[in-house]
Amino acid sequence: MRRITTIVIIICLIIGTIFGVYYFLIKNKEEEILEYTPQEEISEEQMRQTMVSLYFKSGDEIVPEARLIDVKELLDNPYSQILNMLIEGPKNNNLQNVIPEGTKINKIEKQQDTLVIDFSKEFVLNHKDGEKEEKMTIKAILNTVTELTEINGIKILIDGEENKEFKDKAIKFDKVFKRE
Repeated sequence: MRRITTIVIIICLIIGTIFGVYYFLIKNKEEEILEYTPQEEISEEQMRQTMVSLYFKSGDEIVPEARLIDVKELLDNPYSQILNMLIEGPKNNNLQNVIPEGTKINKIEKQQDTLVIDFSKEFVLNHKDGEKEEKMTIKAILNTVTELTEINGIKILIDGEENKEFKDKAIKFDKVFKRE
């Protein structure tokens, strides 16, 4: 009798161990298969948005301001779209626009890794004098457009003419400006 009880206990332990191992294997597989369900569905509009960085003045520095933009708006002419957003100015009240008021973009052309930007004459006529302010303007434009991976520098034209300069002649547009 004692021997039968021992055999029954051993068989029960073996069966229990088999079921225990089987249960944990199945349970772990179920956990691996489970998919994450977001709390809030992502709309089609949200899926089409991307982040761009526009650079504006903050004190004596140029700092980025992140903006969400619909990818469709960037498909045709991303350079024009981003520069027009830069011209419109910052959304953050603590930042200042570096592009002079009244400035328009006449034409934008990509030449290899350089973006040739033809601004209207207001770019130089309405600009604050001073080399520091002028450098900040160039840096803000340069940093903004070089966020696009295929652009490494900018060339500035004024009403289609090369070799122009700011009013105080501190900075000339006779070269390609590269991001430092």
